[in-house]
Amino acid sequence: MDESDSLEALSNLLTELLTNPYEISLHVQHLRLASATGMEEQENEAREMFANFFAVTDEVWLPLIKAKERTADIGSAEGVKEVLEMYERAEKDYLSIPVLRKHIEFLIGSHAFCVGNADAQPDLKELCSTESTLVAISSVVAKGIGHITESHQLWDLQKEWEHELLESAQGVERELLIGHLDSAYLARLQQPHSNHEETFQSYSTFTTNFKSPQEYESLLISASKLRSRAVKAYDRRESSEWQLRQTSDALETYAAYIASERRSRNPDALILSAVYERAITAAAKRRLTDDPNAEQALKLFWIGYCDFLRQNDGDEAAQLEALRRGTRSVPGSGEVWARYFRFLEKAAEDEEPDEDLDVSESVADAYTRAMSTNLIQKDMEQIIPVILARAGHWKRQILSGKADPDLDGIIGLLEEGITLVRKSSKTGDVTGLRLEKFVSDMFVNLFEAPDRAVALWEATSRHYKTSYLAWTSYADVLIKQSQYDKARAVYADISTKNVDWPEAIWQAWLSFEHLYGTVEEIEGCMDKIERAQNQVNARRAREAEKAQYQAFQIAAEQQAASVPVAEIPPPQAQQSASGEAMEVDATQAVADGRVKRKAEDSPAPEAEGSKKPRMESKPPTLKRDRENCTVFVTELPTETTEDELRVLFKDCGEIREIKVTTLPNTVVATVEFSERDSVPAALTKDKKRIRGQEIAVNMAWQSTLYVTNFPESADDAYIRNVFGKYGQVFDVRWPSKKFKSTRRFVYVQYISPSSAKEALMLHGVELEPGLALNVYISNPERKKDRTDADADAREVYVAGLSKFTTKEDLEKIFKTYGAVKDIRLAQDRDGKPKGFAFVEFDRELDAQAALAANNHELKNRRIAVTLADTRIRAKRAPGDGSRSEARSRSVRLRNLPPGTQEGLLQQMLEKIARVKRVEVFANLNEAVAELDSPAEAGKLLLLPDSITFNGNVLQVSEETGSSRPAAPAPKAGGLFVPRAAASRPRAGLGKERKTAGAPPAQASSSNGAAGAKGQDDFRKMLGKK
Repeated sequence: MDESDSLEALSNLLTELLTNPYEISLHVQHLRLASATGMEEQENEAREMFANFFAVTDEVWLPLIKAKERTADIGSAEGVKEVLEMYERAEKDYLSIPVLRKHIEFLIGSHAFCVGNADAQPDLKELCSTESTLVAISSVVAKGIGHITESHQLWDLQKEWEHELLESAQGVERELLIGHLDSAYLARLQQPHSNHEETFQSYSTFTTNFKSPQEYESLLISASKLRSRAVKAYDRRESSEWQLRQTSDALETYAAYIASERRSRNPDALILSAVYERAITAAAKRRLTDDPNAEQALKLFWIGYCDFLRQNDGDEAAQLEALRRGTRSVPGSGEVWARYFRFLEKAAEDEEPDEDLDVSESVADAYTRAMSTNLIQKDMEQIIPVILARAGHWKRQILSGKADPDLDGIIGLLEEGITLVRKSSKTGDVTGLRLEKFVSDMFVNLFEAPDRAVALWEATSRHYKTSYLAWTSYADVLIKQSQYDKARAVYADISTKNVDWPEAIWQAWLSFEHLYGTVEEIEGCMDKIERAQNQVNARRAREAEKAQYQAFQIAAEQQAASVPVAEIPPPQAQQSASGEAMEVDATQAVADGRVKRKAEDSPAPEAEGSKKPRMESKPPTLKRDRENCTVFVTELPTETTEDELRVLFKDCGEIREIKVTTLPNTVVATVEFSERDSVPAALTKDKKRIRGQEIAVNMAWQSTLYVTNFPESADDAYIRNVFGKYGQVFDVRWPSKKFKSTRRFVYVQYISPSSAKEALMLHGVELEPGLALNVYISNPERKKDRTDADADAREVYVAGLSKFTTKEDLEKIFKTYGAVKDIRLAQDRDGKPKGFAFVEFDRELDAQAALAANNHELKNRRIAVTLADTRIRAKRAPGDGSRSEARSRSVRLRNLPPGTQEGLLQQMLEKIARVKRVEVFANLNEAVAELDSPAEAGKLLLLPDSITFNGNVLQVSEETGSSRPAAPAPKAGGLFVPRAAASRPRAGLGKERKTAGAPPAQASSSNGAAGAKGQDDFRKMLGKK
């Protein structure tokens, strides 16, 4: 695009901007076109226009400020004021450390100009005096002081400037500056910030240079006490700050940071406000890069920020400032405008108003300004809060006698809102009908015009033809006006029609007839409902069949797409007329001389009538996705059956499994679908009724917590006790430790999402000193964040160690690469070092860096350092010593309850003996427990009392190595398997290596495997010796 085309496009865009000045995409386009012209004046005009209608970030303000400093007469007080006013405008929009830095630098430069220029104007000297500049710089620094990682940039400028002043100051001025800087240091030490050590050292130097030697020690002790709390506050947030750096200030990370701060019992207002400001700035910047989620995130951050200031009883001036900035930043947010209206209403009614609070704008004027942006009207969810806030204020004014009862005015406002809602959304406010309910209440209770309320609901039900809420509201208003026959007619008419919740219609009708009908009318109602139920059930069955067929088609397509090309058999070659197969490819391959087919690639010819069985490969099964395909159903009637749930959910999609669980005070169920696409439809069953009782349906993961970093001694009862205070616990799922004994996390599932959200308060709570609990909602989309799957990547394996090596020796080496989480020195049964260790870091990057320690000399030996792979090592070496030695300290447990968790079983066994690991064989309801030594195994085998686990009495016997029942002997004439091809399962926990040709083991009986010794046999054996 040449210059003339750019100018023409710019002209057309300006015309469009005059019509839609609040369309942010036009302003972004304006900036790009102005930049394309290469004309600085055009660019600054585009930036200025953008800043007039929206809050803008420092990418827009910094060039404008630079241009203003260049063109303004900074040798005069008026010119300096112009520049300072622009800084004030920029700082009101968003928090920006670069803008604040430039502001401080400008103030310092203006002060230096006045001090060094004897001819400076008197009013300029007054404006830029040392006292005025100190106040101004302190004010600018305070705006960014809550930014705990970057506020030092502002503080350091102030500190260095004041130290420069001290070098040349004398007499009273010097003493005043020392007092001011001392107060500034002490205030800074109490503020959390990243370089608090440097600040403390700087204060130490300041005290040495400007305080008496006798005061030095006491001053530093006092300062150290002052800063201790701030240091701890920063340390608690360092991980959140690190996450922000790692994710490049991702909005999701900011949201998690804010949630963490707000969960605190006493949130730090300074830090939380700064985090909100930083999140808002990050979202505003992403909005300019066409990030689709940035606008919504920006609205939510502003709403949360304004609510926090109000809930925290913040300064009213700060609340008003935040609300005004919010309406400028997101003028299309109805929720922010509604909060602004309510603040103006409260301020106007305050009997003792704050004189410094500027509330010159009325609610009516603010409403007019909000609607003039033409942004609110585009979104139903923004229209409704604005209309309700404006109408609510108007209604309260009428009730208090402060406004005339203008029926036409307030009803006109609400009806206009209803029209806008229906125009902005095809479905409208079908789930709430919030404006309609407000209008109806006004007609009935305020203006005593019930006929108009009836007309309103009649029109609403005609518009929302399939909404049960509209029809039941219509019937309710008729009943309140004693128009029973008309209400009965409405129920009868709608009972057989297709509505979104017919059961609610039928229930309301039946309740109405019981209250106002005769016996004949009640029976007639029941008969019609029965016919309607049959019709609805038939329709739902048809829809379910159709949905099931479509789901089958999609699954088949996905399954076909998942088969690798190599697994698809080639098409059969067509036969020539002479009956000989064409061998074009084979001939070409031989002739070419470069492509040679392997013998195993050529299919063996099959003789006619061959009895060789055809081996057809099974199609790959679709991966089971329980977390995304399962809904959790609660508040069920006590006698609820699986069939009732299957009927309720059958129209949602193919059901894989339903489990109904009876808890002490409630009945719950899990419904797992074959496809995750079925879940949205299943969630619409929330608030439906079974046996007349309203049920709750939600995603199972929404009521599940991922918990880690709890005390190592914690068991199932401990976790249930800690988390049971926040609601009824449905299940606690423990991880298996058969591959990694240090795994310490657990999933806690409540019967309701609200309990899970309440329990998030435990996040960060120290159950033991220095051990802060980590609690998160178990969102499957963030699965990587709630698992120890990367534990091996954070762990290194160190070999070649001297027997004199200690944990402290290893920590001294590896802590130089990052924070060390754990060190495990391998020892044999006698407690002697085995010459290797595992070092686990907090971060994967630190583990990678630690590989540099390979070949490091420690105690006259060269050590080898590699990344750990405990899973492979566990498979290769199930225990210390040989496999037979491992079996000698293992026992087999039979008669396990179905669904036994390895983690829970290991917890129970650890109360009796020292257990290394447990492996459960679910298909056999058996397990093998490997203990620390044969003596520990003997403890289990010689227990005088039986072991009971979850209601089942376990059978304990010596482990022989067989984990499977023997295969039946082959029948005569069966497929011959050569001895050399005999299957050789890998030895390991619960398996033994068999030699080729060995006779198959006998199937295990209920009393134990053949050759196994039970507790009585073991006692007899000991007694003979």
